[in-house]
Amino acid sequence: MEAFDGDRSLGSALGEAPTATDAEDQAIARLLQRLDTPKATAASHKELVRRNSQNQDQTAQNARPASDQKPPKAIEPSQPAVDQASPPAVSTPEPDAPTNAVNEAPTDPDDWSEELTAIDLELQRIGWDRANESIYLERAFGHSSRHRLTRFSDLVAYLKRLRDLPASSDARTAAIPLRRSDLVNQCDEILKRLNWQQQQARDFLQSNFQVGSRQQLSDEQLLGFNMLLEEQLLPPS
Repeated sequence: MEAFDGDRSLGSALGEAPTATDAEDQAIARLLQRLDTPKATAASHKELVRRNSQNQDQTAQNARPASDQKPPKAIEPSQPAVDQASPPAVSTPEPDAPTNAVNEAPTDPDDWSEELTAIDLELQRIGWDRANESIYLERAFGHSSRHRLTRFSDLVAYLKRLRDLPASSDARTAAIPLRRSDLVNQCDEILKRLNWQQQQARDFLQSNFQVGSRQQLSDEQLLGFNMLLEEQLLPPS
């Protein structure tokens, strides 16, 4: 056992006893007797107790089995930042089709070359040049160029009407084709005035033309369908 005053050694002593604790106490008592001063005794006693406690803790730590020693606490990785991106957009369901509309299936082809070639042949048969065609198109569709026909149904209606015209027809008086887009809009307006539900309009179409969609009707049939619908607007006799 050794006594210190700060970092200066004041002396040392040994003790012998049946237990380690008794031996340490005995060594402390001998050392205090050797120093024999109140100041040294008080300071050395505190230092002895402090150093003895440190030695005991270090000895116990070294003697502890490795399996009982706690590993140093690992540094936890920083948590990822919360994603501050905008919340996902809530999809808005598309509005239902009007309840009084009759199903229309898109059937427009991608290639119109066959119909355009047929139109050229009919124009040659009738004897019309570009000027005559422009006059006729202006009357029928409101513009003078065939290339401004954006609806396949209008192109087909134009071709059908040309096939019905005799040769040398006057472009200023010849019968113009039924515009399918106008017929469809007219049909929608009548159905709206009737306030029919979709199933009711479909049943009416099925009972009169045995089809489930206006798309399956020719222009003449669609005109006839509109006429039948208009009759439903008349008051009962």
